Parts: sequence; C-alpha cells; structure tokens
Amino acid sequence: MKNILVPVGLSENSINNSLLQYAVDLAKELGGTVYAVEVFKELPRSGSLPSVNETLKEISTSSIEEKLSALDKKGVEVIPLPLEGELLEAIPQFNLEHAIDLIVLGSESSDLNNPYFLGETSGSLVKKTEIPVLIIPSQHKFTPIKTVLMAVKSGVVKKKNALTPIKEILTTFGAELKLLQVKTADFLPEDSEFQKELGEIVSTYKSSENATLFQGVLEHLNETHPDLICVFRRKRGFFSKLWEENTVLKKDFESRLPLLVLRGAD
Repeated sequence: MKNILVPVGLSENSINNSLLQYAVDLAKELGGTVYAVEVFKELPRSGSLPSVNETLKEISTSSIEEKLSALDKKGVEVIPLPLEGELLEAIPQFNLEHAIDLIVLGSESSDLNNPYFLGETSGSLVKKTEIPVLIIPSQHKFTPIKTVLMAVKSGVVKKKNALTPIKEILTTFGAELKLLQVKTADFLPEDSEFQKELGEIVSTYKSSENATLFQGVLEHLNETHPDLICVFRRKRGFFSKLWEENTVLKKDFESRLPLLVLRGAD
C-alpha cells in the first residue's frame, strides 16, 4: 500500500489532524506516500477572469498545507492534493492515474449527541469506491497492529487482489489474523468453502451463530482483543444492507477500533 489518500475535512477526526497523523504513522510503517485531498469547485470559464480557477486551486493548496504544517511527518512524503469537482467523482479519476491503494477516512465524533458513525460523503465513499477503505475512530492514535479480527459470513472471496491490503499489513507488522465466521439465517452451504488464499493467511478460526455479522463481532471482541477489524463489503448480507443509505447510524454499526473494509465480490 504505497499510495494512501486522506480526504481532509469530512469529519472532526480529519479537521483536527488526528486522522492525517494516523495516516502518516501508518505510511511510515508501510513505506508509503500520503495524499491529503481537498476538493474545490471551478467557476464557469470567463474571458474577463481567466485566472480565477487557478486561484481557487492555489487557495485549496494553501488550506491543505496549513493543516500539514502541524503534522509530525516522520520522513513520510505528504502531498497536498487539491482536486476539482465533487469528491466522489474526483477520487476515482485520480485513482485511474495514480493507483491509490487505500483511502483513510475518519468516523464521526464519539459525542453521544451525534447519531452517525459515518456521514453522507464518507458513507458514500465506502459504498461506491473500488478502493479499500480504512475507517479510523475519532481521536484514535496509531499503534502497531499485532492482531487482526477478520469477520466473514462466506469464505469465498471472488474479487481479484481483494486480500492484498490485509496480507501487506500482516507481513509488515508480523501480525496474526483471527478469522471469525458468523453464520446468520441466510447462511448457505457454499459459504463454508474457503478460498485457498484466505486460508493461507489465517492463524486461528472460529465460527458463531448470530443474527448479523456485527453482533458476531461484538460477541468476540473481548476474547480476541484485536488492533484492527477487517470485513468485506459484499452484494449479499449485512454490510450491503448497512450501506443501502449513504450515512451509517451508530445504532446500526459502530467500531471503536480501526475498521478495514475490503471489496469481497464483484
């Protein structure tokens, strides 16, 4: 994961720089580069104001650089990246040209009065992007990843290279992967089959029966003590239902640990 992209200003977590600092700390371990992104909207072209849009880009760049000035970059290359247009369109376009390996997003504030785990734009990115997404809880500080809890309903992973991010994390940190298979009411016989590539990186396996994947994760958190939770976003099952709406409510899902969301199936 050499290219890590962080949208600036989507949550309190990113506004106060804790998200960027987490991304920098992670990039240092992975040997990656961080792109700090902020979007700006170009004005219609005007013959009398030919430099207005270039000025808007410069203002956006300055805004990002101001945020970066407070970071401890630890030798990591952090690039201010002003992108034109809407974030949901600008990131895929940039990805085509620069091959982004990971998007790092912040969850909404842990304030009890805020009902959302992910806001409109963050939730839309998780729902629509082809890029793996790492969601960092508010004010969470980076620590080395030693244990990963991967929660699945099916052991079948059809998406090519879907496991690449988690394999790189396991290798970089010397971490172990504890696999939890949650059997829900719609569990199918073929879900018991495990792709060889997945089986090769698993340290321990356990299954449980729960109404949802989320309930299974909650039931086993204290037993596992993970540093990272990993899930797949598939077309079938709990996470597909979770992101039917762009926002994600805390009552439906909330993680106090970093959450890595991988694409599991086409």
